[in-house]
Amino acid sequence: MAHMDIFNDDAFSTVELTGALNRVPHKPGFLGGLGIFTPKPVRTLTVSVEEQAGKLSLVPVTERGAPLPQAEKGKRKIRDFRTVRVAKGSKIRADEIQGIRAFGQESELKQVQDEVMSRMTDLRNDVDLTHENMMLGAIQGIVTDADGSVIRNWFTEWSITQPTEIDFDLDAATPASGAVKKKCNEVIRGMFKAAKGSFTPGTQIIGLCGDAFYDDLTTHSEVIKTFLNQQSANDLREGYAPVFESFRYGGITWVNYRGTDDGEVAVGTDKVKFFPVGAKDIFQKAMSPGESFDWVNTPGLPEYALIIPDEKRNTHVDVEVYSYPLYICTTPGVLYRGKRT
Repeated sequence: MAHMDIFNDDAFSTVELTGALNRVPHKPGFLGGLGIFTPKPVRTLTVSVEEQAGKLSLVPVTERGAPLPQAEKGKRKIRDFRTVRVAKGSKIRADEIQGIRAFGQESELKQVQDEVMSRMTDLRNDVDLTHENMMLGAIQGIVTDADGSVIRNWFTEWSITQPTEIDFDLDAATPASGAVKKKCNEVIRGMFKAAKGSFTPGTQIIGLCGDAFYDDLTTHSEVIKTFLNQQSANDLREGYAPVFESFRYGGITWVNYRGTDDGEVAVGTDKVKFFPVGAKDIFQKAMSPGESFDWVNTPGLPEYALIIPDEKRNTHVDVEVYSYPLYICTTPGVLYRGKRT
C-alpha cells in the first residue's frame, strides 16, 4: 500500500520533476504552434530591451577622394521589464493514494509517479492556455492577464500610436470592384513601412479572424470570384471555407482562429488581427528562472514543477507548476487590425 514517505524519493525532486514536465508532449494552441516568439532565457527577474530609432537615407554622389558623408547614429534607449509569474497547484491527499499498490510489473513508486504526472499535465494544460492568451495579446500589442487587466501595452511602452482599425465593409450590399483587395494592400503596405527593416523576403502576414468576419470574408463575391478557377478552392467555389481553417487571398493568410468555447481566449467575432510570421525578432519570449534555490542564476526554462510535502501533519503533498514569461513585441507599429463593418 502506498505511503507518504514515497515522496522523499529522488524521483520527486524539483530537478527530476521539472525535467520530466518539460519532456511531456506540448499541446499548444494555434499561436504556440507557429513558433514566432524567439525564446530568450535570462538569469534574472527582469529583461533588458534595447530600442534603436535608426533610419534609412539616400547616399549622395561624391567626388573620388572627397570626405565621406557620415552615418547618423540612431538614438538608443534601454528599458528593463520584469517577467511575470504564471503558476497553479493541485493537492494530493493521503487518502487518494492509500489504495495504490503494486500489481503486474508496476511498482508502488511507478503508480504514484503516474498520478503526479497526470496532475502536472492537467496543470500544464492550464498554464499553456495562459501562455496562448498572452501570445494572443502580444500579437495585438497589448498583453493581458486572465481578468483582462493589462500586463504590458507595447504601444505605450514604445510611445507608438496604435494603427487605426480598418473597416473592410464586408456586409456591403453592392461592394465596389476590388474593394477587399484594396484593403489588403492598405494593410500590407502599412505593415511593411512600420517594420523598419524587420521584415525579410520570407515574411508572411496572417489575419487572425473572428467567426463573423471569417464567414463574411469567405462568402464575399470578390473573394469567391478570385477562386473560381483554382482547383484547390472547392469549398470557396461552393461559397464557404472550412471553419477553423485558413486560406490565402490578397497576399494575406486568413485564419479562422479557434479560441476557448467560453470566449475567454478569442478574437472578437467581428474582428481581424494582422501580424507577421518570419520577421526578425519582432516577437520574443523572455523566461526567468524559478524561485527554488535549485534554479538561482540559471537560464529560465519554459516551466518548473515542484512537490511540496505537508511537513506538519504529513497528510498531503502539493503538486505545483510554475512559469516566468514575458511576451514582448518590439515593433508594435506593424500590428494592424480590422473589423467586419
